[in-house]
Amino acid sequence: MADPKGFLTTGREVARTRPVASRVKDWDEVYVPGSLLPIISKQAGRCMDCGVPFCHNGCPLGNLIPEWNDYAYRGDWAAASERLHATNNFPEFTGRLCPAPCESACVLGINQPPVTIKNVEVTIIDKAWEAGLVTPQPPQRLSGKTVAVIGSGPAGLAAAQQLTRAGHTVAVYERADRIGGLLRYGIPEFKMEKRHLNRRIEQMRAEGTKFRTEIEIGRDIEADKLRNRYDAVVIAAGATTARDLPVPGRDLNGVHQAMEYLPLANKVREGDLTTAPISAEGKHVVVIGGGDTGADCVGTAHRQGAASVTQLEIMPRPGDDRPAHQPWPTFPMTYKVTSAHEEGGERVYSVSTTHFEGDEDGNVAWLHLIEVEFVDGKLTPKPGTEQRIPAQLVTLAMGFTGTDRENGLVGQFGLELDARGNIVRDADYATNVDGVFVAGDAGRGQSLIVWAIAEGRAAARGVDRYLTGESALPYPVRPTDRALAV
Repeated sequence: MADPKGFLTTGREVARTRPVASRVKDWDEVYVPGSLLPIISKQAGRCMDCGVPFCHNGCPLGNLIPEWNDYAYRGDWAAASERLHATNNFPEFTGRLCPAPCESACVLGINQPPVTIKNVEVTIIDKAWEAGLVTPQPPQRLSGKTVAVIGSGPAGLAAAQQLTRAGHTVAVYERADRIGGLLRYGIPEFKMEKRHLNRRIEQMRAEGTKFRTEIEIGRDIEADKLRNRYDAVVIAAGATTARDLPVPGRDLNGVHQAMEYLPLANKVREGDLTTAPISAEGKHVVVIGGGDTGADCVGTAHRQGAASVTQLEIMPRPGDDRPAHQPWPTFPMTYKVTSAHEEGGERVYSVSTTHFEGDEDGNVAWLHLIEVEFVDGKLTPKPGTEQRIPAQLVTLAMGFTGTDRENGLVGQFGLELDARGNIVRDADYATNVDGVFVAGDAGRGQSLIVWAIAEGRAAARGVDRYLTGESALPYPVRPTDRALAV
């Protein structure tokens, strides 16, 4: 145990963010550089090293949290990094982007603010990179087997790294022009600077993983040709079919899916574009959807100089405290204020969009909405609550409904889908097609980055067993596992 009295003598303290007035003028990460290091030892010392650490159960990766908390408390960054990487290929991603279900399950959180697990994690990995402790781990010998990974998001990258280190020759296929999937073009720079992604990709290259960009399986290469070329295939293409809003005026100019809007801002940051073709500059922006993708749209609109930003959510506003029906150690639905929300804008709950109104040129100008309430368990419009708000740019951030079926990948492989549009797989992450496996959102449905990495690691074990007859790779989650909830 790091500090036997740490949880009694030290309060929770998190990373400091830069002033709003300055950070909305750039795209750098919102946190004050180096602000964690002076406080992280004491914060790690709050960990109680519980006999039954429920944080393990809250994290699908099974991160060894009390162990690396102890090392971080003592300043042993090499040992902390080793323990961190034992269960997580990319802690610099999860430490910045994961909503930290481990903290909701922290035993200290029963009656106190939980340990700042996420902040400790990101400090460890940043110190490890700084000290040169993160190095390529190429296999000692090759198996002679080849694997194609379709998709380079967190699930695909995790599967590829695990299989490369196991000695297989792995090629990752990505339809975009750069590797990273949603990490590259879905996550804004202010949440994770792409240098963190770039150096991890270079590590994977040094280990032997091959990357093939601007190739879409199903369109550029037919599925059967890929299957014949490789001994196994891992589909980690994500759940990219966005939920739409089929209301009058949806076809007006200026109404876009979030994933049409966000990647353009990232392409500007990559230097591909001077200005984003879809920009919030000077416009009244409405974001439909109250989740993380919606918050990303809010923060992006602030940085592009929006005249106003309004975020709409059909569900009621969550409470500030853990609800009684969502007891510890479940992940509670509470009111969440992200860095983007700190920067301004209005959040409106319990409303539904009825239609869009355009100007004479066919551009969206107004959004019409109505308040809703639960009646007999169903969301029902409240008569007399109709209103309209200015909307010159609307982004739809209402989630995703399954993997892409328009590019031919699913049909060409002959993959079986479940009722939700996800690819069906067995306990080894194998699909109904011999030698074809699936990991991440393509099989689970829209989920968190930490689940994607866990699935990528587990699917790699299934592939390794298929190719060699046995495997020593870890199996952190089953396809049927779900987050601890009520």
